Amino acid sequence: MSALMVGGRAIERGQRYSIDLPIAQLYTHAPLTMPVQVLAGKKSGPVLFVIAALHGDEINGVEIIRRLLRMPLMNRLRGTLIAVPIVNVPGFIQRSRYLPDRRDLNRSFPGSPTGSLAGRIAHGLIEEIVAKADYGIDLHTGAVHRANLPQIRANLDSEANAQLAHAFGAPLILDSKPAGGTLREYTSANKIPLLLYEAGEALRFDEPSIRVGQRGIVNVMRRIGMLPKASRPHRQRQPVFASSSQWVRAEASGVLRTVVALGEKVSRGQLLGYLSDTLGESETILESPVSGLVIGKLNLPLVFAGEAVFHIARTRQAGVAAATWEKLQEVEDLPEPAIV
Repeated sequence: MSALMVGGRAIERGQRYSIDLPIAQLYTHAPLTMPVQVLAGKKSGPVLFVIAALHGDEINGVEIIRRLLRMPLMNRLRGTLIAVPIVNVPGFIQRSRYLPDRRDLNRSFPGSPTGSLAGRIAHGLIEEIVAKADYGIDLHTGAVHRANLPQIRANLDSEANAQLAHAFGAPLILDSKPAGGTLREYTSANKIPLLLYEAGEALRFDEPSIRVGQRGIVNVMRRIGMLPKASRPHRQRQPVFASSSQWVRAEASGVLRTVVALGEKVSRGQLLGYLSDTLGESETILESPVSGLVIGKLNLPLVFAGEAVFHIARTRQAGVAAATWEKLQEVEDLPEPAIV
């Protein structure tokens, strides 16, 4: 079997590599590169890629990967871990979801070596990282001013995806078919099991979300044989499955006052919040159209008509997921970053 090559370098067992993948040249003539860390275990095993900041303002995953790479447990690695903490480097620098040409990188796969900047970055990530891996984990957050409950999104028609999603240990697993042009669409078509972890808000660190993500990656690595089983297994709560979700949108512009929290169980018709005008002359009530769990929530109280305010996952086990999230927010209950 030929050696794994990343960025033109042959990856040898028992070694750690820092590789800068060229992605563009700025108009200042300075090169722009994507930072990659490759950890090769002394023994053979699967190849797993873990990436973050496909959207440049989604930074929780950057911290998750930093902590993951510093864990002493990685010295016991089998196989190869390819970590890319910042995929969308231009967006990350500008604290923006998008690339400088306003394209969404996660709607540009599989890309092209002669296409737009987004297409070229997408193509390079596929060729250098994704196509060489057996499994993948893609770390995301909600958008600016919009937080997501820690959740795994995956196409559960794939048995491999379903098993890995369960092993990850997030409070909720959402059965979600990939949208066109996404990395998940490419990996689904090419039979590469991929989990998408959503947690927290853009441009913010959220400690419970970071720890759940770090521990979840370790859980997956244990499941696929890249790390040894825990000597003292952490009691993992059973995740809740949801087959669909629905956004609640503002019927009018105004100032939002919410009465439910992220991760809260809600019933159909339950009050979610109020929208009022600044003069206090009118008020609109927002109610949940379905029973389920609040998995996404707008944090900014200034709202335009039609704006997405609450994201509700349909599940009969909402109470279980709500209790799990409440417990996970007690940071003391989570293992320290240096899991051994």
